[in-house]
Amino acid sequence: MKIKSKIWIESEEGVLISEGRVQLLKLIDETGSLNKAAKEMNLSYQKAWKLVDESNKAASSPLITTQIGGSTVLTPYGKSLIASFETINRSCWEYLDEQLKKQNL
Repeated sequence: MKIKSKIWIESEEGVLISEGRVQLLKLIDETGSLNKAAKEMNLSYQKAWKLVDESNKAASSPLITTQIGGSTVLTPYGKSLIASFETINRSCWEYLDEQLKKQNL
């Protein structure tokens, strides 16, 4: 038996980070391109840009930046946000699994 859940982090401005946005940001980091990352996730460029833009608006600093030559990279803040989210997400899963084991279902 497994428990299922999705988490995300919000600010007053909207969604800061979620599992899907982490996946998108990691693909941007791997490919150096928002367009390529969007294609790998079967998203339109417009949808991918909207997700990143919404996260940027909710964040204290930009998550991505464009370099000379046009490649897109994660900022140090973007990388730290991914690491923090993954730590929180992993801890949540561990807690939920522990709670499920305590139940007689």
